[in-house]
Amino acid sequence: MDAVPPASEKPHAVCLPFPAQGHITPMMKLAKVLHCKGFRITFVNTEYNHRRLIRSRGPGAVAGLPGFVFAAIPDGLPSSEADATQDPASLSYATKTNCLPHFRSLLAGLNSGSDSAGVPPVTCVVADSLMSFSIDAAKELGVPCALFWTASACGYMGYRNFRPLIDQGIIPLKDEEQMTNGFMDTPVDWAPGMSKHMRLKDFPSFLRTTDPQDTLMTFQLHEVERAEAADAVVINTVEELEQPALDAMRAIMPAVYTIGPLNLLADQIAPSEGPLDTVSSGLWKEDHACLEWLDGKKKPRSVVYVNFGSVTVMSGQELAEFAWGLADSGHDFLWIVRPDIVKGSEAAALPPGFLEATEDRGLLASWCDQEAVLRHGAVGAFLTHSGWNSTVEGLCGGVPMLCWPFFAEQQTNCRYKCVEWGVAMEIGDDVRRETVAGRIKEAMGGGEKGREMRKKAAEWKDAVVRSKARSLANLEALIQNVLLSGQKN
Repeated sequence: MDAVPPASEKPHAVCLPFPAQGHITPMMKLAKVLHCKGFRITFVNTEYNHRRLIRSRGPGAVAGLPGFVFAAIPDGLPSSEADATQDPASLSYATKTNCLPHFRSLLAGLNSGSDSAGVPPVTCVVADSLMSFSIDAAKELGVPCALFWTASACGYMGYRNFRPLIDQGIIPLKDEEQMTNGFMDTPVDWAPGMSKHMRLKDFPSFLRTTDPQDTLMTFQLHEVERAEAADAVVINTVEELEQPALDAMRAIMPAVYTIGPLNLLADQIAPSEGPLDTVSSGLWKEDHACLEWLDGKKKPRSVVYVNFGSVTVMSGQELAEFAWGLADSGHDFLWIVRPDIVKGSEAAALPPGFLEATEDRGLLASWCDQEAVLRHGAVGAFLTHSGWNSTVEGLCGGVPMLCWPFFAEQQTNCRYKCVEWGVAMEIGDDVRRETVAGRIKEAMGGGEKGREMRKKAAEWKDAVVRSKARSLANLEALIQNVLLSGQKN
């Protein structure tokens, strides 16, 4: 057996997620995996999310462990104590504009204090692809930088195709009417790396603008194009699931490593029962009653699980339509309703009479351990915003999905789930309780479409589980070829 190197000689990875829950969660999993592979980890949140983590989990959440420590940098936005995800456009602009000097200073501080404190010098940076300024900081330090694209490969290529869509004069849109007059249904069957069944509305939602300088459109395009300058791109996906998009990525990237599904990889390498269990990335308090409630269900696959993620907001009317759709479906349900899910100043109030109508069938909670819920045998369908973490966790659970995408590449994930992978149906932009109830009944045991979705979901579950061996090999290659390359020089 190899001797364990002293702490001062361990490789040291600085992990920098984009400051939103859907990005922090997979980065934390990757950081834990690397820690178990012998790396010292410095996990860098923004100061805003560092405070949220302490509020949701207590001071112990950021206390760290030997060889796994937390740090924080400013995000450049005005100070706030809100318990909500920051505005995506403001956050994107702020991180791109303000974070590089702070991150550069953090790296320099880690290195300057390394000798006296017995801390190894930084040997690599693993940063979210939306924090591409980290490439510059790593280059100045003389260490490799791997970017972690936390979304889907088809989502990445969706953003990369913004450039040809701009060059052809298709986007930005000519006027606001194009968003509602059928123009968004225009087929786009020529886009490199994408499904032949794509429509304009299936591309990431940030193209839905008439402004050539729109913050989110230009930010995303800049970040995905900048990824070519990284030493490698890591992605939480499976080759079999997204081969055409991955082939297109590899045609323009120095190296692409698929390590998905990361939740299964993390469970194998860094199981939750252990010291790392105290290290958390959750910005909301979890309601542990959810799993106890599911345990009480005698019938398998009898519960509809509803969760629209950490960013989605809706109107009070849309909330009411979903509520009555769940009530009218006749099925038991577990519904995650964040306090900030209703946009604007409206309160997230459920419609009068809803709780009385469903008191024996439903459980409402503000947050939960979603991976555990989707693995639970009582869950039969998943009503989701189609974020990539949720999509992968749904596939791992073999659970058919109903999709109501909100923004970003969720529209792209939705199209692929419905048309390419056959595991889902759309709710539609215009939420109607009749549609919600009908889709739930179909997914939970209705006609031929429901049976086909459940069959496909089971097949994809088997496929993603089989992918673990390949992902483990890819992880080892990433470590040896990229993350340790600075130590070898």
